[in-house]
Amino acid sequence: MQQDSGITAIAHVIQLSVAPVFLLSGIGAMLAVMTNRLARVIDRARVLQTQLATGPADAGSIERQLITLSRRAKLVSWSITLCTITALLVCAVIAMLFMGAFLRFDASVPVALLFVAAMLAFFLGLLSFLREIFLATANLRIGPAEIGRAGQ
Repeated sequence: MQQDSGITAIAHVIQLSVAPVFLLSGIGAMLAVMTNRLARVIDRARVLQTQLATGPADAGSIERQLITLSRRAKLVSWSITLCTITALLVCAVIAMLFMGAFLRFDASVPVALLFVAAMLAFFLGLLSFLREIFLATANLRIGPAEIGRAGQ
């Protein structure tokens, strides 16, 4: 009978850990989006640095764009760091659930604290990401001049 109760306890822990595992999937998707944005920022900065090295007519404009790209890269980097910390904390939640079940101790307080810390890190990561998006769109130029060039 003892073996059945052990299996039942583990099954219950697996049920409890399903939600954090889905949360990890969502965080992974966010990390993919963020790393793609960072790659695009880096690619654009490399193009601008090449243009600057060849001595363009408007070096001041390129330097301003590079400063903005540097700020954007730092914001996305912070976002990636905070979301990675979130994923690690969620993994710790799952591990704590299993340790509590195997070692038979009340893991509710550590699990709650780890989960709150994970949500705080995720919140801050998303805020940093939102700030990067605002910075990117503040420098976006769409208008009649751009539309006219697109048709040519």
